[in-house]
Amino acid sequence: MSQDSTTVPETTRKLSGRRRREIVAVLLFSGGPIFESSIPLSVFGIDRQDAGVPRYRLLVCAGEDVPLRTTGGLELTAPYGLEALSRAGTVVVPAWRSITGPPPTAALDALRRAHEEGARIVGLCTGAFVLAAAGLLDGRPATTHWMYAPTLAKRYPSVHVDPRELFVDDGDVLTSAGTAAGIDLCLHIVRNDHGADAAGALARRLVVPPRRTGGQERYLDRSLPEEIGADPLAEVVAWALEHLHEQFDVETLAARAYMSRRTFDRRFRSLTGSAPLQWLITQRVLQAQRLLETSDYSVDEVAGRCGFRSPVALRGHFRRQLGSSPAAYRAAYRARRPQSGLVERVDRTDRGDRSDRPDRPELVEQRTGESASLPMRRTAVATAHAISGTATAAPPAPDRPEPGKPESDLYTPRLPGQRERPVG
Repeated sequence: MSQDSTTVPETTRKLSGRRRREIVAVLLFSGGPIFESSIPLSVFGIDRQDAGVPRYRLLVCAGEDVPLRTTGGLELTAPYGLEALSRAGTVVVPAWRSITGPPPTAALDALRRAHEEGARIVGLCTGAFVLAAAGLLDGRPATTHWMYAPTLAKRYPSVHVDPRELFVDDGDVLTSAGTAAGIDLCLHIVRNDHGADAAGALARRLVVPPRRTGGQERYLDRSLPEEIGADPLAEVVAWALEHLHEQFDVETLAARAYMSRRTFDRRFRSLTGSAPLQWLITQRVLQAQRLLETSDYSVDEVAGRCGFRSPVALRGHFRRQLGSSPAAYRAAYRARRPQSGLVERVDRTDRGDRSDRPDRPELVEQRTGESASLPMRRTAVATAHAISGTATAAPPAPDRPEPGKPESDLYTPRLPGQRERPVG
């Protein structure tokens, strides 16, 4: 279940008598990153009842009998061991030190036992690898940091990995994407336990949004499992990435690998955790993103340079993956660029008294996407210089008008199992 869902899956087990719903155990391992480790400690370990946040009881547990050294060389001492997990209604694994190394057997056994007794199990970022190693993600949807998602899918093929989500709630097992997404999932847990008001109060104390929209899609890169370098398919993948501007399909890749389409699909999925067609479409959309950000090509030209058979195909796949049209994405990207800060600063100065001072120019770009007129923008810059005490000479006119604000900067992640669509 994705972050936007409002219903809880009917997979929650009855909590055993010795466990308490308000007790949260955080399982730490040596070598874990300190940021991810500190998130559940901060959310569940600080008494904020004065702000309207119900109190949890936190148990910090060592997952192994070795010194717990975090990134930066800091050494931690956990007051509890694995035996304390037997009292927790929620067990959080904030991170795991290695996406290739196996977690300790004793810790995996403790997690399985906690799940069997009805505890809610949570994996933040690479903590999903620990949950997967314990078998708790088999047949379930899950997520992790987008960079490690292909490796998780390859190593545990029975897990339905969706790298687009910030977090996935599957009832009694929950996983999140990397770093800050752990905060999103912890707030989601508080919201489920105590309601939106409590989660909102906690978010205000943490100075974060109560609920972020979207997912990891905008951060996706050409991520593939680290092990691909030693596989014969690595050459085919490298060729595909270098020739995205050409119109080719999965049959072409299978032929280059000297395999039938069926064999190629099976080998590619086992290697990357993704169907080849889905992967190819994602790479073409990523390439389109880069061209929209760094070039002045029209949308039609971008489509051709990314191997799409038509601009319509680009727009369809782009919107399905990012929830925005290519033109709106480009406008949003450029609206965030630093060079627009000068006019925006004057706009903020002017916004409060514009109705009272008709002599001041209108400096805000139209919401329809049309930029302010050239004399107006020149006046805006001159006004900015006047405010700062510098010369008021207007700069040369730009080569083209600045794009306006986009229709939307959001996107809707697809869920695991969504049907593939042809590239063109």
